[in-house]
Amino acid sequence: MALAPMDADVRVVRDPKVYLVGRQQVDQASLDSFLDDHGVAWQTDTEVGGERLIEVSGRVCYMSFGSKRRRRTNKDYIGHILEVGHGSVLEHAAWNFIITGVSRSFTHELIRHRAGFGYSQLSQRYVDESSADFVEPDCIAEDPDLHELWLDTIRTSQDAYRKLSAALTEKYADIEDRTLRRKLARQAARSVLPNATETKIFVTTNARAARHFVELRANEHAETEIRKVAVQILKLLQKEAPNVFGDYQLKPLSDGTEAAYTTHVKV
Repeated sequence: MALAPMDADVRVVRDPKVYLVGRQQVDQASLDSFLDDHGVAWQTDTEVGGERLIEVSGRVCYMSFGSKRRRRTNKDYIGHILEVGHGSVLEHAAWNFIITGVSRSFTHELIRHRAGFGYSQLSQRYVDESSADFVEPDCIAEDPDLHELWLDTIRTSQDAYRKLSAALTEKYADIEDRTLRRKLARQAARSVLPNATETKIFVTTNARAARHFVELRANEHAETEIRKVAVQILKLLQKEAPNVFGDYQLKPLSDGTEAAYTTHVKV
């Protein structure tokens, strides 16, 4: 997460950061038991759990484990899935991310992606935002006059939050439960915080949903902030599971960001 220099106590964030924190593992002993029970022998050439599970799920559909003719590489197998659009088997591969340095505007858009996604976001009811960071759009940051206008607005909102939080905490002083007292104050004070307030969100997604997200949000017509995140997720997944995401190509855009393209859309 890139922090720009502080402007009169306003902490400004310019770029998001995505962490890949979780991936699947295959229970090989259990898979071998399944293969033995059905009298078939099967191996694949990938060590990536998600890629292995995609292939297993696809082969279960036709019980094609034992056919020598069908023992192609995992890359070839998944490539064929992408070509024919048999996207349902991609839903069995999943990854977990933590995304930081993003605005509440971003998460409002992100959570519109429902199918194949799970979310857990920082709570403003419990977390004190008195020293929050704020995400500034590039188009504002590059213009000195717009930047100053933006900063003034952020300062006003943050100052109001601090004052409201302190006053509300005092208002609820008779509540013995300290956690409840703080929650009541912060949940009301947050009403003055702008969409630019930085947040953190834990995201789980499967391969099919991730591809759909990338196609929509790493698109050159997508909003800049969410495009930055979508491209970061794509780059992480291209390293993590190249057989599933290697068909995407990145193209530099005039604003310094990138957009992603593939011939295998809507898989």
